[in-house]
Amino acid sequence: MKIVTLEEHVSFPEITSRIPPEATINNAFEHSPAIQKLSPKLADITGERLLSMDNNNISMQIVSVTGPGAELLNAETGPVLAKDYNDRIAQKIKDNTHRFSAFAHLPMSAPEAAADELERTVKSYGFKGALINGLTNNEFLDHPKFGPIFGRAESLNVPIYLHPGMPPQRVVDAYYSGLPNYAGMLLSIAGWGWHSETAIHVLRLFVSGVFDRYPKLKLIIGHMGEMIPMMMARCDAAFRPGQAGINQRTLIDTLQEQVHITTSGLFTLPPLITALDTFGVDNIMFSVDYPFSTNEQGSEYLDKIKMRLGEEMLTKIASANADKLLNLF
Repeated sequence: MKIVTLEEHVSFPEITSRIPPEATINNAFEHSPAIQKLSPKLADITGERLLSMDNNNISMQIVSVTGPGAELLNAETGPVLAKDYNDRIAQKIKDNTHRFSAFAHLPMSAPEAAADELERTVKSYGFKGALINGLTNNEFLDHPKFGPIFGRAESLNVPIYLHPGMPPQRVVDAYYSGLPNYAGMLLSIAGWGWHSETAIHVLRLFVSGVFDRYPKLKLIIGHMGEMIPMMMARCDAAFRPGQAGINQRTLIDTLQEQVHITTSGLFTLPPLITALDTFGVDNIMFSVDYPFSTNEQGSEYLDKIKMRLGEEMLTKIASANADKLLNLF
């Protein structure tokens, strides 16, 4: 069975070392011992990563940049670093394009340049879209300045993967401070904060009318929908068309038409069942979140899905939906 994973991360020290230390000084997650231990796995493409894919029957990874990147730099230096990052990814996967592709890394502080970089990587390297890590300079993507990125993705027929990023310092101070040891940091990221912030990000795109302005835009979010499936009906009731903003469709219709979700980092069945009941099977794609989660966890999860849901649904989740969205045929 073909298996495609979409939220699988890389980080190259030879690139990130060019980012000024003051740009990452508040990023406790990136400087934590656990993440430092994963650095070799993040930097590797065709060594241990590929061997692990073979051992767990993963056909293809779509890799993307995690950690400090071009979004931390200004509009002059960010595009240079993003281009170098994408060129380095393309060089590392060029002999294994049947096993790897990528989501482009974008210089989000320069939206027009980001749109151009998205187009360059799609046309020159066959990248499958772009991955954006959370807020840029404390701004959500519903700000009109980011419109060129959405417009270019729409015209290229490639998706944007909206991935969690580190919370702004004011949010950290208000919600996650005053807790013992690493508890505040963990609560701000995988323990809760990442997922609630990404859900808010998607809802902001909805109520601000971004999905209506770009009706062919396809958005991907991970972690089984970032808690949105559980809250979808309540949010839909609150955000009726024309009531909360300029949205023209219901929230449910919009999400089902334009948002796709991956299983990244979640390996239990109850969240998947909820996602199936809300987004529908055609909008769900398998992912691992490597190396933060293991391919072994992902492989075991696919076995659970097969036992619970059967071969047809498994095939859609494992690869068929990704093949269609990313044109992987």
